[in-house]
Amino acid sequence: MATEILMPALSPTMEEGTLAKWLVKEGDTVNAGDLLAEIETDKATMEFEAVDEGVIGKILVEEGTEGVKVNTPIAVIGEEGEDIAQAEGGAPAPTPEAAPAAEESAPEPAKPAGDTPAQAAPPAPEKDGERIFASPLARRIAADKGLDLAQISGSGPRGRIIKVDVENARPQAEKAPAAAQEAAAPAAAAAMPAGPGAEAVRKMFEGRDYEEVTLNGMRKTVAARLTEAKQTIPHFYLRRDIQLDALLKFRSQLNKQLEPRGVKLSVNDFIIKACALALQTVPDANAVWAGDRILKLKPSDVGVAVAVDGGLFVPVLKDSEQKSLSSLSAEMKDLAGRARDGKLAPHEYVGGSFAISNLGMFGIENFDAVINPPHGAILAVGAGVKKPVVGADGELTTATVMSTTLSVDHRVIDGALGAKLLAAIKDNLENPMVMLA
Repeated sequence: MATEILMPALSPTMEEGTLAKWLVKEGDTVNAGDLLAEIETDKATMEFEAVDEGVIGKILVEEGTEGVKVNTPIAVIGEEGEDIAQAEGGAPAPTPEAAPAAEESAPEPAKPAGDTPAQAAPPAPEKDGERIFASPLARRIAADKGLDLAQISGSGPRGRIIKVDVENARPQAEKAPAAAQEAAAPAAAAAMPAGPGAEAVRKMFEGRDYEEVTLNGMRKTVAARLTEAKQTIPHFYLRRDIQLDALLKFRSQLNKQLEPRGVKLSVNDFIIKACALALQTVPDANAVWAGDRILKLKPSDVGVAVAVDGGLFVPVLKDSEQKSLSSLSAEMKDLAGRARDGKLAPHEYVGGSFAISNLGMFGIENFDAVINPPHGAILAVGAGVKKPVVGADGELTTATVMSTTLSVDHRVIDGALGAKLLAAIKDNLENPMVMLA
């Protein structure tokens, strides 16, 4: 039976997208997991996979079409030889009993031994006598993790539970704060002063020469999140100067040794490692705000702000405390490059408890960064500058000094705790050999 393929929701904030490119054509036979199209979301360009096997009978949305709403039919897939002439002009919307064909675009993780395509998914569950719609992959993952699909909200077309919903699912006891936080966000946004509207602002500049720039999806998302963060998070700021001379000398020595391997460490690589280790030294600061409670993380998952055309990404380096400087350097280069190309998957920029924003390479000596919720803190890093300092012997000398500002969510981290965290970061950077111990 012919089934519609719907425009998927490929990120938490996606409401519409651009069908950038079809990777199949009408008449092609596809199997589950085959790539169907490239779709531009508010965050990235992502590949969209088939969930069911069949023949692409009709493409309903041409490539290059912008503003395609989530859950809009974009193609029809059917069985070999099936007549799908009825799909001309757009196939009818499926009934609740028909499982939509759209599924998440993230590649399916490698399966453990024995988990073959022939392994049957658990039967479709029911809630209050009604079928719960979930993809076969989502049902298998839920069964493996012992999760109740009736307690999971689906983000797929027409509320279908898909892989990412199950992978991100938490025990019921932990859902209340997250749900409360998500529910509060629209209310907080509605309460924000809108400021003068577009027409009112245009009138202020009548007769002046200007160019009007339409916001893309990413810029709209960044603007909304930053406004929410600044208005709802009680920021406070801690500042320390860090002397870099020992680090710069140590970095130079390491880079000479690593040169045959094609590795070149940056100062930012050391900063990532210093912050990751500091979160382990001060574990109470390795935390996030979760609505009506605090979640303390055990690994150091550190986000790093990356500027891209039209917006900002904060890719997250997970388990940073366990990784070598060269591994962190390679991973950061990869994430930053794919962020600029719009190729990051959602799981690569979601999560983390802490972030770093480094504007030192632009010559900025100091600034205050806005916390990226639900993070507990963000470190703003300025440029290293030669300055006069008083040495340990009391004599006046010079040193390369880097100004840092730790923006802290006071709901998560108190002043004394934040001071301990920043002191640990400073100690790691001023004694870089300790980070290799």
